[in-house]
Amino acid sequence: MASSANPTRDDFAKMLDDQLGGVADDGFEGRVVKGTITAIENDKAVIDVGLKSEGRVPLREFARGEGEHGLKVGDEVEVYVDRVENADGEAMLSRDRARREAAWDKLENEFGEGKRVEGVIFGRVKGGFTVDLDGAVAFLPGSQVDIRPVRDVTPLMDVPQPFQILKMDRRRGNIVVSRRAVLEETRAEQRSELIDKLSEGQVIEGVVKNITDYGAFVDLGGIDGLLHVTDMSYKRVNHPSEVIAIGDTVKVQIIRINQDTQRISLGMKQLESDPWEGAAVKYPVGAKLTGTVTNITEYGAFVELEAGIEGLVHVSEMSWTKKNVHPGKIVSTSQEVEVVVLEVDSDKRRISLGLKQAQQNPWEAFAEKHPVGSQVEGEVKNATEFGLFIGLDGDVDGMVHMSDIAWGISGEDALALHRKGEQVSAVVLDVDVEKERISLGMKQLERGAPAAGGVAATGGSSLRRNEVVTVTVLEVRDGGLEVQAGDDGATGFIKRSDLGRDRDEQRPDRFQVGQKLDAMVTGFDRSKKPNFSVKARQLHEEKEAVEQYGSSDSGASLGDILGEALKNRS
Repeated sequence: MASSANPTRDDFAKMLDDQLGGVADDGFEGRVVKGTITAIENDKAVIDVGLKSEGRVPLREFARGEGEHGLKVGDEVEVYVDRVENADGEAMLSRDRARREAAWDKLENEFGEGKRVEGVIFGRVKGGFTVDLDGAVAFLPGSQVDIRPVRDVTPLMDVPQPFQILKMDRRRGNIVVSRRAVLEETRAEQRSELIDKLSEGQVIEGVVKNITDYGAFVDLGGIDGLLHVTDMSYKRVNHPSEVIAIGDTVKVQIIRINQDTQRISLGMKQLESDPWEGAAVKYPVGAKLTGTVTNITEYGAFVELEAGIEGLVHVSEMSWTKKNVHPGKIVSTSQEVEVVVLEVDSDKRRISLGLKQAQQNPWEAFAEKHPVGSQVEGEVKNATEFGLFIGLDGDVDGMVHMSDIAWGISGEDALALHRKGEQVSAVVLDVDVEKERISLGMKQLERGAPAAGGVAATGGSSLRRNEVVTVTVLEVRDGGLEVQAGDDGATGFIKRSDLGRDRDEQRPDRFQVGQKLDAMVTGFDRSKKPNFSVKARQLHEEKEAVEQYGSSDSGASLGDILGEALKNRS
């Protein structure tokens, strides 16, 4: 056992531990400790932290920015012990590391409390910048520099300013900060203060800050409001730049304030008189007006009647004759047009206009110029399975039904006689202005064709209502017979129900083409074509027989009376 007079190596180690407060040298590593400057040699400071040997720290680690270190012998400083002893037997100390460790401790507390921290942007890296947070280095992403993209960050560098810590990882040494979050929070506070001073309906001046396709942002003194393009003027505005420019000072009215989103809607037209007041009186239904085409869409064209009042001409009201045509092929922008007011809705601020109503109805004009029975000429525009469409004066079409093309042949055969583009003549049979229809007949121009009232068009005997004539079967159909009068050559039709009084007689298949039979003229259709009836002839003959030979009450049967009548007729 060693005595105090002859201490051993272990005794020296114990004495050293006692001198250092019972902490072994190994316990110093990785810690921040206080030390005393014992000397300043060239560019390093010799510091005693109570270890076996002193350590040296470069003076530049004590300097802040371009300033001097300001150290002298005897000063007490904090340093980080990286290693207790290196190969040269000296302690490895670091002032920078000590500052970083102290900074991390402070930043972790502030991050936990959600506080802002102060730092300096001092360098550029990929995707952002580096920030010195009093010894700790943080990353500032480019998107977090400002609320709006910043082209030049130079004015922001080397300037102490607040940041918000977004993420910290001490083990990996990562810190992510944001300057934008601080600006947004500050801006939100300022917006809340300014919004409290504003009220809906208030008139205020502002400066146009930015213009977009849908409106403009106006600076109201630290807070922006949106002036939508529809609230700039009562008249149509295609783009905000037509009314205002960036930098203009404008007087606006606050329309709405959304306290939740802190958005402010502004208006300029609200400060003007409303042109829609009394619009129903100024623009009565039926009035003919002149306006300017301002916009063309697929469904119609907008016509400005005065500044701030526009009406819509729907595509269906643009032309009498041009159907399913794009409005741009009828009118053009900036064109002056005559329109007629069709409807006014002052509450919805809508006026329905008609372009075609300002012009004469072409069917009315045709009816005035070409009455029924007059002859017209035109080009075959189209041939369908039921007739021909003929182009007429006034850009209207007339239709010749296949039964009115020619006498003596079927409608299908008559259709085959004519082709598209052919010039033909026809007679006007009927004009329906309301339905926009014109019925024409071509066979009525042939010799022997019946004219209006049932009289033959040229020479020969006439066909009259209630006249009994002999007809020849031209065609047998399911619905009846197509027949031709022997003397006149006029063709007509006998319906199935008119082939006889009894159901057995009303079968078209009991007749053959070329067969002759007697029928009564019961009338004429729209094209002056006669209608025949065997049944009407039978009833008429029965009536005459009864009147001539007496009623059945005389004792003779109806059959006897008819038999006697037929015998006398023979």
